[in-house]
Amino acid sequence: MLARNDVFSYDPLLAYAQDPREPLILAFASAIELARSSSRLAGREGFGLDHAEFCALLDRYFPGARGAYIKPAPAVTDAARRAPADEFDSLLGLLLDYCRSDAVESRWLAHAIAACCMGDDHLWQDMGLADRKALSELLACHFPALFARNTGGMRWKKFFYKQLCEREGAYVCRSPTCAECDEYANCFGPEEDDAWQPVKR
Repeated sequence: MLARNDVFSYDPLLAYAQDPREPLILAFASAIELARSSSRLAGREGFGLDHAEFCALLDRYFPGARGAYIKPAPAVTDAARRAPADEFDSLLGLLLDYCRSDAVESRWLAHAIAACCMGDDHLWQDMGLADRKALSELLACHFPALFARNTGGMRWKKFFYKQLCEREGAYVCRSPTCAECDEYANCFGPEEDDAWQPVKR
């Protein structure tokens, strides 16, 4: 385990990590920090895990972190809880339907991904990963059937929401196919830091 004053001290939780370079651990750390800081995840400090499971995750991947990260959740009004919960729960349900049933970490990762989808950047960035490839490798390992459905290489956050639209029969895309859509580059383009540009209308 790394000392608290090392290169990872900018993220306090990673000071407890068994391996702060492991993508799965980075994803959990990012989800925990996002759940603690984002109003879109109000009331979900364990990014949707119940108390016992959140403690188990911390003990497995961030030993010694319980004292700093298990705190009473602040009071949240019904209005503040309702909208984020619907979106979070829909994403979580999608991911849980496809996750490997033989691994608890896959279920935990489903919660983490749903939480990180509430962020504002590319999903791999919100998950604290080095690049899209690292995210794709996690998805291929823990959600192989869902990974296989993204045959066109759509950006993962866009892909998840598209799956939800299709599941609920609410097709919000105006074009009959992705290839004919004006937003094609935003859904399928490269994800380097300076690559994304909104389509000008």
